[in-house]
Amino acid sequence: MLRDDELVNVSDVNQFLYCPRRYYYISYFDTIEMNYFLRDGQIKHRNQSRRGGWVREFYVQSERLGIHGKIDVLEVKKIKDEGYSFVPIERKRASSYYENDEIQLATYCMLLEEYLDEPVGMGYIYLFGTNERYAITITERHRQKVLDTITAIQNIKLDAIPDFAENLNKCKKCSVIQYCMPFETKILEKIR
Repeated sequence: MLRDDELVNVSDVNQFLYCPRRYYYISYFDTIEMNYFLRDGQIKHRNQSRRGGWVREFYVQSERLGIHGKIDVLEVKKIKDEGYSFVPIERKRASSYYENDEIQLATYCMLLEEYLDEPVGMGYIYLFGTNERYAITITERHRQKVLDTITAIQNIKLDAIPDFAENLNKCKKCSVIQYCMPFETKILEKIR
């Protein structure tokens, strides 16, 4: 039986896909710093209104997949004479979402499938910035990306710092920029 600290957290899947180096610093050095974007997201999550038919922060885990996490919101709907449908909703503070957000949602769908022992082929990404939610159909490509990312996270080593994000614009909002120092490192690399 795996301990919780041996399971990959679903939010780490998103962190790793955003930037493996960010994931590395957070995981191995506990270097996450509170910045505006992180704090604003926490406040939005906490203050989100409640409504009937929702379960907030539903915890699921799978030893088989090697992952665990809390689904932000689980929408529960009664279906005439058929029981209930369960749809995960991932909430983001932004006005748009990215592939790593879709993969995080797919990870929750896979966890929920195992928990319910039935297919979960879609979920929603809710954006605080637009106050809208977007239906995401979970494809085999999403599922494979989840499995590949879990394997990559499990194989990361303390003595092998991942490279910087391909898109350095991601660094500007990053909460580990003080430790990662992408811009300073790029300058020093040019000097050598």
